[in-house]
Amino acid sequence: MGIKKHIPNLLTLANLFCGIVGIVEAMHGNLENAAILIWVAAVFDFFDGFAARMLKVSSPIGKELDSLADMVTFGVLPSLIIYQMMSFHIAGIWLYMPFSIALFSALRLAKFNTDSRQTEQFIGLPTPACAFFISALPFIANENLLGIGEMLNGPVLASTSLILSVLLVLEIPLFSLKFKDLKWENNSIRFIFAAFSLILLVLFKIAAIPLIVILYLVLSLIYLKTSK
Repeated sequence: MGIKKHIPNLLTLANLFCGIVGIVEAMHGNLENAAILIWVAAVFDFFDGFAARMLKVSSPIGKELDSLADMVTFGVLPSLIIYQMMSFHIAGIWLYMPFSIALFSALRLAKFNTDSRQTEQFIGLPTPACAFFISALPFIANENLLGIGEMLNGPVLASTSLILSVLLVLEIPLFSLKFKDLKWENNSIRFIFAAFSLILLVLFKIAAIPLIVILYLVLSLIYLKTSK
């Protein structure tokens, strides 16, 4: 196999590198740069699995490495972004509330690796979705997008951290975003989700990201309830 077998792991390491650099950016107060690095890392996170399946070089090491990278990029980095945002508003023990996201992300990833139910669907909010939600907050706060930027104070951010932490491990089934083919009957919910997400992005741009995550949760609950 030569170099071919290392390509997925190299992409995973690129994901991890983005997470590490993002942490540095967040520590220096460059929260929008840190958020952008979450988006870049998500691209690498998508293509490492895609490359492993296409090249047929999936391995247990790759699976574990992927979880370790996701823990840093989609667990620690989002926690630090909210921590830095909260530091402008409050102090004391409540300031550490955002790190519950890192803790529950670790639990979420460990459960995913050992839960046979999550081959066709997710149980609990995926860590990338949680990270995407948080990545939009610095832009919303700095530019007062949707007129709610000023509302992102300490208590609101702390509550958001707690809610997202619970959603990561809550026993709620969510539909998988992976297309096995392009047939409507097999992917109707995914097409609907993609269409509404595109509309939201056109209308609200970056501010649409949290709305898309909420849409994903709502559509999952509706779809899985009506499909039974």
